[in-house]
Amino acid sequence: MKVVLLAGGLGTRISEESQYKPKPMIEIGGKPILWHIMKEYSYYGFNEFIICAGYKQHIIKEWFADYFLHNSDVTFDYTQGERNMIVHDQYLDKWKVTVVDTGLNTMTGGRIKRIQKYVGDEPFMMTYGDGVCDVDIQKLVEFHKCHGKLATLTAVVQEQEKGVLDIDEDNSVRSFREKKLSDGALINAGYMVLEPRIFDYIEGDETVFEKSPLERVAAEGQLMSYVHKGFWQCMDNKREMDLLERMYNKGTAPWKKWKD
Repeated sequence: MKVVLLAGGLGTRISEESQYKPKPMIEIGGKPILWHIMKEYSYYGFNEFIICAGYKQHIIKEWFADYFLHNSDVTFDYTQGERNMIVHDQYLDKWKVTVVDTGLNTMTGGRIKRIQKYVGDEPFMMTYGDGVCDVDIQKLVEFHKCHGKLATLTAVVQEQEKGVLDIDEDNSVRSFREKKLSDGALINAGYMVLEPRIFDYIEGDETVFEKSPLERVAAEGQLMSYVHKGFWQCMDNKREMDLLERMYNKGTAPWKKWKD
């Protein structure tokens, strides 16, 4: 089953970094967050990826073109008057990666529509290129296959960030307590499994996947949620980037199940 990764947005809310590179190429622990997400899927045996690129898409292509250089010791020998390159202890993940320029201003649905020919007529997975999770992807796929519906998304609880108030009719505060995880609402975390018929719900470049397509699928009773009670974190801003960086550097990153 192929994995589609949305990696074409401008990342304006983290412009400190995204002005130089696409947001999915911002590094956590010395590797792009896109790489972390791919390692998650690879851990469960899914190794074929289609990357929907857009903003500064050449950077993603160049990074994968030189992927073996990023993961090997290299000797450049010019002593004989010519260039000789010796690669030592080369390590490559056994991935097949297709990077597609899906346009600079294309919406999420439009990006998915543009890679239809690379997916073919088979179910596929899709997630966003700026969030990591410790969901069991194999169980997610099994859940999707069992219910037989068109689409499955992973739902996580968005934790409240403020204290919780119990307010009476006259606006008096009856009680106050700190937030709990259970106070949050379930939100779409990505990590979807989709049947190929999903392409029929996408009209073109202007289609926002999370609006008309998913709203129609839900109205038809064809959208299921896989509720994940573990870790999920997107990287929308510098604070969240620093949080993920600290977790990874301390060896406490919940999404890192693979061995170095």
